[in-house]
Amino acid sequence: MDAFLLQILNGLDKGAAYALIALGLTLIFGTLGVVNFAHGALFMIGAFCAVTLQRLLSFSFVTIDESQKDFLGNPLKVQTPYVEAWFGPDIGASIQDWSVPLAILLVIPVMFLVGWAMERGLIKHFYKRPHADQILVTFGLAIVIGELIKSFFGANPIQTPAPDMFIGTIDFGAWLGFDPGAVAYPMWRLVYFFFSLIIIAAVFAFLQFTTFGMVVRAGMADRETVGLLGIDIDKRFTLMFGMAAAVAGLAGVMYTPILSPHYNIGMDFLVLSFVVVVVGGMGSLPGAVLAGFMLGILQSFASMNEIKALIPGIDQIIIYLVAIIILLTRPRGLMGRKGVMEE
Repeated sequence: MDAFLLQILNGLDKGAAYALIALGLTLIFGTLGVVNFAHGALFMIGAFCAVTLQRLLSFSFVTIDESQKDFLGNPLKVQTPYVEAWFGPDIGASIQDWSVPLAILLVIPVMFLVGWAMERGLIKHFYKRPHADQILVTFGLAIVIGELIKSFFGANPIQTPAPDMFIGTIDFGAWLGFDPGAVAYPMWRLVYFFFSLIIIAAVFAFLQFTTFGMVVRAGMADRETVGLLGIDIDKRFTLMFGMAAAVAGLAGVMYTPILSPHYNIGMDFLVLSFVVVVVGGMGSLPGAVLAGFMLGILQSFASMNEIKALIPGIDQIIIYLVAIIILLTRPRGLMGRKGVMEE
């Protein structure tokens, strides 16, 4: 039972990342009908926003510390971060320590602008083109963004630690009566899981309870009729593209302490997230979330040594096997609309 519970917990954070990326993908496909293979790059840009803020907060200048001497008795030159000079050593150190959560304030406007520019500058020219053309151009854009990130930040993963108060584990086993340490779960993974739930709930609440969201949902169901009512649905869909980019960026920025950002991290999540979208149902927001968590947990169970000993490599293909089975039996996905992907 403790191993079973541990695998469920281990699958939650990866499932949360899949769900958030798939949610943005589904928003774009459901509103604009575009298959956006650059969405993983948006996740990567969000992650590197956290890296950028961390580096900005570490900028420092040289000061002379009279209280410290070298072996010749001369005062030492020390590096003092600007944030510590501006806000004091304690507050400045806290700001640096909380660089990842603070990056949320940076990533939301940055990703919204990136999404808006991507849609206005490139995607809008491919609305009426075949999905194959959309995939090729957005996949090429993802490669270009990855190479730009590589040129600025290098090819190696960059460590971006969580705040000190979230470093460590929570002993779930002790709470549930298991042996101490039997079910220990990293604190930041739990933070990421609850963060993803908040973002998912916020997106659904926005679409369900705001006038803007209701118009967007109506446009997803019948774009032409909404346009005939005098509503500029294209403008609203452009804003939704920016919102989807912001969701992907938020997923990336908070995932950095779990997986150190590198220039190919977007591609690593992109293909799996597209599988999640297809399994959940193209255009189905609840399906994307459900499939994200389901496949994340399945992948966690498939990573157990006992399972890999029975079926070597199962952890690498389990998601694709599930996708094949579902698409053979239910082509529109778990919660897809009837007729989608079935013709």
